[in-house]
Amino acid sequence: MTSKLLSPLSATLLDCQKLPNHVAVMMDGNGRWAKKRGLPRNAGHRQGAKMLKEIVRCCKDWGIQSLTVYAFSTENWGRPTTEVEFLMVLFERMLCKELDEMHSEGVCIRFIGDLTQLPKSLQREIQKAMDATANNQSVFLNVAINYGSRQEILNTCRHLAQKVQCGELLPEKIDEHLFSQSLYTAGIEDPDLLIRTSGEMRLSNFLLWQIAYTEIYVTDTLWPDFNREEFYRAIIAYGQRDRRFGKI
Repeated sequence: MTSKLLSPLSATLLDCQKLPNHVAVMMDGNGRWAKKRGLPRNAGHRQGAKMLKEIVRCCKDWGIQSLTVYAFSTENWGRPTTEVEFLMVLFERMLCKELDEMHSEGVCIRFIGDLTQLPKSLQREIQKAMDATANNQSVFLNVAINYGSRQEILNTCRHLAQKVQCGELLPEKIDEHLFSQSLYTAGIEDPDLLIRTSGEMRLSNFLLWQIAYTEIYVTDTLWPDFNREEFYRAIIAYGQRDRRFGKI
């Protein structure tokens, strides 16, 4: 690809009819990126955070309405304590540092997952960011933090079962729409495209309900190297897919 694709003007080369409305990204490979360069894993996380900012701008430039990113899974608590603590501090610092700029660019920030398990100071910054950007509409950025899809589905089943037990809901009224509106992602359209970086070929407990008919794109590129050009390639690949949704 030529350097022309690195410019926001590359949006003119995209077929608007074939753009995904909603892209989900599994930002994988930060640690391996750092290891390849003889750096501590935290350096990979810092670079990955910078790359996220670039991808958000791509969505704005190209007219992609929503971006959902897998920032921290329920399983990530099993990582070394020092790494987990660093990530919590990094999330908080990024919100403090970037909020004003993202707000000025019209980014609406939403967090999905069990936020009650996060440090109180991070919870406050998360709420501040969501409140400040609630009315923005240029890009909807959904950050999955302490998120696990199986837990999300179990919580939804328990919630609906309690409503049935209390007589507030008839079992036959439970359908796909009602179930979807009881998930963390209530009000968010299902992703059209799921991107996983670093070449791993698994879903890792991410949006299992929501990606039933999502196109999947896997690249060997590590997340800190997943720049505008790499994202462009993924969007072009998506546009070449024949999406039939089980039909002919």
